[in-house]
Amino acid sequence: MKTNKLCIMRLSKYKSALYRLKSLGFVRIFSDNLADAVEVTSSQVRKDFSIFDISGNKRGGYKIDELIEKINTILGKDELQKVVIIGVGKLGSALMHYPGFEKEGIKIVAAFDIDALKFKHKEKTPVLPLEELPEFVRKNNIKIGIITVPATSAQQVVEIMLSAGIKGVLNFAPIQLRGNDDCQINNVNLEVELENLIYFVNVLIKTKGK
Repeated sequence: MKTNKLCIMRLSKYKSALYRLKSLGFVRIFSDNLADAVEVTSSQVRKDFSIFDISGNKRGGYKIDELIEKINTILGKDELQKVVIIGVGKLGSALMHYPGFEKEGIKIVAAFDIDALKFKHKEKTPVLPLEELPEFVRKNNIKIGIITVPATSAQQVVEIMLSAGIKGVLNFAPIQLRGNDDCQINNVNLEVELENLIYFVNVLIKTKGK
């Protein structure tokens, strides 16, 4: 059965909910528990799990530790995921130093830029010239990259990444990037997300004010 993006997003939410429930002392949970935590139906939880042949016990439910392990394996969290960042502006720098990534098995191993003033070859997370990206990617078997460059240069950057062998791109540039069948590109437009949030907040305020 073919999986979709929403299903994978729900798996991530299930995993976060499982860690919360485990911290509260739960050893086993039922689909109803996860459904309430993630705000979906219990049948949706079971349907998502069935795609990956995850089954529980009707009486005993799911063992939390086993379920976390299975979901981490599905999401590729059973091994360290090495990631590079292209664009060392304010957002790129913030992502480089975000401590939460390593807790999730993600390590920013290097960043790249065209500004020589930003180069730091000897840092724990080095900042390197963009022209060194292809060799670094091939040498270190990098499959994932994050783009935090201006919209005007984002398409050129993604083409360099694709030619180097990058298979997954998280794009923060405010533009929809063109890729190919060998690469998954997820576009995150913060401006659009904020605009949508502002709209719905204003609708909520107006509705409550009536």
